[in-house]
Amino acid sequence: MQFGDFYYPLPTNEPVLNYAPGSKEKLLLKASLKELKSSKIDVPMYIGSEEIRTGKKLEIRPPHERKHLLGHFHEGDASHVKKAIAAALKAKDKWANLSWENRANIFLKAADLLATKYRAQILATTLLGQSKNVIQAELDASCELIDFLRFNVHYLSEIYRGQPISSPGVNNRVEYRPLEGFVLAVTPFNFTAIAGNLPTVCAMAGNVVIWKPSYTQIYSAQLIMRILKEAGLPDGVINLIYVDGAVVGDICFKHNDFAGIHFTGSTGVFNTMWKAIGDNTGNYRSYPRIVGETGGKDFILAHSSADVDVLVTALARGAFEFQGQKCSAASRCYIPSNIAAEVKKKLVAAVKTMKMGSTEDFTNFINAVIDERSFDKIENYIKNAKKKDSGVKILIGGNCDKTEGFFIEPTIIETTDPMYVTMCQEIFGPVLTLYVYDENKFEEVLKIVDTTSPYALTGAIIAQDRYAIELATNKLRNSAGNFYVNDKCTGAVVGQQPFGGARGSGTNDKAGSILNLYRWLSCRTIKEMFTSPIDYRYPFLQEK
Repeated sequence: MQFGDFYYPLPTNEPVLNYAPGSKEKLLLKASLKELKSSKIDVPMYIGSEEIRTGKKLEIRPPHERKHLLGHFHEGDASHVKKAIAAALKAKDKWANLSWENRANIFLKAADLLATKYRAQILATTLLGQSKNVIQAELDASCELIDFLRFNVHYLSEIYRGQPISSPGVNNRVEYRPLEGFVLAVTPFNFTAIAGNLPTVCAMAGNVVIWKPSYTQIYSAQLIMRILKEAGLPDGVINLIYVDGAVVGDICFKHNDFAGIHFTGSTGVFNTMWKAIGDNTGNYRSYPRIVGETGGKDFILAHSSADVDVLVTALARGAFEFQGQKCSAASRCYIPSNIAAEVKKKLVAAVKTMKMGSTEDFTNFINAVIDERSFDKIENYIKNAKKKDSGVKILIGGNCDKTEGFFIEPTIIETTDPMYVTMCQEIFGPVLTLYVYDENKFEEVLKIVDTTSPYALTGAIIAQDRYAIELATNKLRNSAGNFYVNDKCTGAVVGQQPFGGARGSGTNDKAGSILNLYRWLSCRTIKEMFTSPIDYRYPFLQEK
């Protein structure tokens, strides 16, 4: 029996290490990189208590060093999806009934393991497997993932404490339970933290999970799974499988016990999932929870009062950190005519200083894009821009080379057409398109920004004029779920900037906040009468 209210106070954000020359963290990271590159990993699926090796091995290679083999993972099939569902449902009752403090402490221990014992390793797997540079990996794979685990425990603790009011003679209470069935977590390649958060936030609330990561993120995903197991996560609570997405969806979305999906990926895939779930609604025990963060065509809008250096820095970082492979990356920019020449000159000069190459050379700012498919897609946009289309020119970059790794130079396109294809379509690479507008037509460009794209994930206004800032904030209210003033449109921090967008960018359920936790819970209200009525008749029935 439980005799305490086990509350977890608001944590502080994990400090960001700087990896300065000679620092302990830099030496540990270099040693971890050397160790991982000197061996080849054999990655199983984790289903229930089993580590499953199918013999169908797929290679894991660094995107920036195609010739090097990091190891293999074992791909599964439909039978493994069914096996994972069975393992999850078997674990469900025991996990759901585990006391809150024992559930919570598993994830807090995992956060501590990430912050200490495995910090260098989780960074090294992200550097090698996803081609992130040191600071991008530190912000993502260590700090953000640690924050997700710690803050989500706090948020869930807050939810559990929330209770309704009671009137005299009555006690009202609300209890929270996990969803009825299993949750499917489908995670992307670009953020190790997202890959870790999507399954764990659901499990933390008492749910059992089928976790299907991107094949290009398995190198770090398997380490997250091993850390969770070391932290004490029981068998079957989270089941990590490597199966084709269409196969996973076909089986899960038709299953009677499907209770929800936590997804980050493309808008097209999410739309397909939503339709499949809708088609099968009559088969489910309950209406499934559908939570998704999808595409983006994120903007930076400059006003005529903008500080040029602030704008240039926001563009350089916002567009080209992690090769623009962020759903929040700056992809389109609107520059007023009065500062356009200076902005372009300084931005081109900044890009010229960006070194490109392997993540193991810590002086490189730009690394490789994730795989050949992504490389070819991005290169095609650049090739079309080089065709001397009317009103389109490349200011810098544009060279692409996949001989040694999937390298694409940071590329800036200028267009005279605000509806040019690279201003409208999601590219997901190091390509930024600029449009120069008449400095006197700020309100007109606000409408263009709002209507150009079907997405509404992130955006920024760079201005010193406070009236312009307020106008943009109001006019672009539905254009971005995360809106930044005088900063780049990337870099949301757990607990500080809850992340998510609407329109074609997802369900806006705000990862990194209490709002997301509510989606993985179902509640029951209980009313108990201390003084129960004993006569059906109300006073109004009496005349005297």
